Amino acid sequence: MCLLGDIGMPRAPFTLAAWIAASLAFVPGLSVSAPAPAAPAQVALAAKPATEAAKRANWAVAPQYDSTHVYVAPEDLDKFVASFVATFGGTASKAGVTSVTPTPSETLLRFILSPVGTLSVFAFKSPIPYPFGAERTGYLVVNLDAAVSAAEADGADVIVAPFPDPIGRDVVIQWPGGVNMQLYIHTTPPSYEKLQRIPENRVYLSAGKAGEFVKDFLRFSRGKVVSDDAHAPGVEIGRPGDTYRSVHMESLFGKMNVIVTDGHLPYPYGRELMGYEVGTLADTLDKAKAAGATVLIAPYTSRGREAAVVQFPGGYLAEIHAALGK
Repeated sequence: MCLLGDIGMPRAPFTLAAWIAASLAFVPGLSVSAPAPAAPAQVALAAKPATEAAKRANWAVAPQYDSTHVYVAPEDLDKFVASFVATFGGTASKAGVTSVTPTPSETLLRFILSPVGTLSVFAFKSPIPYPFGAERTGYLVVNLDAAVSAAEADGADVIVAPFPDPIGRDVVIQWPGGVNMQLYIHTTPPSYEKLQRIPENRVYLSAGKAGEFVKDFLRFSRGKVVSDDAHAPGVEIGRPGDTYRSVHMESLFGKMNVIVTDGHLPYPYGRELMGYEVGTLADTLDKAKAAGATVLIAPYTSRGREAAVVQFPGGYLAEIHAALGK
């Protein structure tokens, strides 16, 4: 599809992938390269339906292809992107107007590649079709149909059936506890360099659904539990003196912290989607404040980390942490 010419984009037919690559390519040191050809294994998988053996395969590609979905108002789009990049480094695509839903809609889109994670930033000019806006991430998979079959077998529900987008196909699934995720595939596989630090999905769940989600997502992601602390310090969720359960998991999709609570959470806990690891917390917070972000939770220390919570222009909330002693 074409992006609209009123933002300086050409009207000749081209793909969204080409637009992203072109708008990022001029930046020195950018961690993106030309699209890579599909690997033989991917081609073979795409040519046949999912089998029981295929359902046991690892459909993830790598954490740098797992994009956090951020929704802001159109007037906040450039302010948010500038603030995030100034805080963490990296670069961003130019804004383009496109449609990313199976029903009619129109959004401005900017794509951020940073050393600590990839973001897709949407600023809808039209009403946002349901259930978009509630999905937390977009995970690149090697074969969409087979990955969907595997996810369903592992306990996920398909809440938006597969649909085409300008550069591939997408689906939205929901895991027990109401955790919405998008899976996607590109017609021409992208090629990005590895992240310097892998971000941490912060998933808040009730005790009644956490065990089911952990079991199901681990089976789908072929991940592992790194730690399961039934008495994690409550200061990490704004409740000093209390404890909660924290399950850290890792897979080829990236890192995840399942935060199991009774739902009695002071603001802003539960609203932040991701936790970003940095080298020095104080330096990063100084950059964030200089770039227009607000520190909502002042730095605290717990379990070998120093952490804080910030709000970027446009409302995006993020936990930021650094390992103590590094």
